[in-house]
Amino acid sequence: MSRRAVFFDRDGTLCREVGYINHPERLELIDGAVEAIEAVRERDWAAVVATNQAGVARGYFPVHVLDETMERLHALLAAGGTRLDRAYVCAHHPDLGGPGFRRRCGCRKPAPGMLEQAARDLHLDLSRSFIVGDTFKDVGAGRAAGLAGVVMLRTGYGRGELMWNSARTDHWPDFIADDLASALEWIIRREEDGP
Repeated sequence: MSRRAVFFDRDGTLCREVGYINHPERLELIDGAVEAIEAVRERDWAAVVATNQAGVARGYFPVHVLDETMERLHALLAAGGTRLDRAYVCAHHPDLGGPGFRRRCGCRKPAPGMLEQAARDLHLDLSRSFIVGDTFKDVGAGRAAGLAGVVMLRTGYGRGELMWNSARTDHWPDFIADDLASALEWIIRREEDGP
């Protein structure tokens, strides 16, 4: 039987939003990140990161810095006693970047490619899964993938997105949360109560 998953954006969701992270040590977990991942894993759901990281395509930092930053994310979660099942990164940009990075891809959110790849890799049931993020790109990816629930946080870019971009989106979240704890409470309640 396919598993449920909770997909998390990285910056502004699990980690502090500090702009483009051009050095791994700039990555810091948000309060409650370890607990949120562990709450997912305790239910035997997959905990998955899906993150756009176009800083490589924009030339802000090389690929190895992105790799080292993702390694730091895994290390910080491990130090807290938990782990992700998988992390997916889109380093593309549709208009900027050198060979291999400048392209219109199916993985850059709001496209659902990273979520669909995770479903294939981890045998996930997207129709029973959820996404938590801080932008309408996360919301759009969740809608495009046919997820059971989409949560937008007011952390990171969330407050600004809700204030300035809500009139420009065709995709609205199912729930708006102040923090990861309330996002996970809503997801667990939704799963227990059914659709």
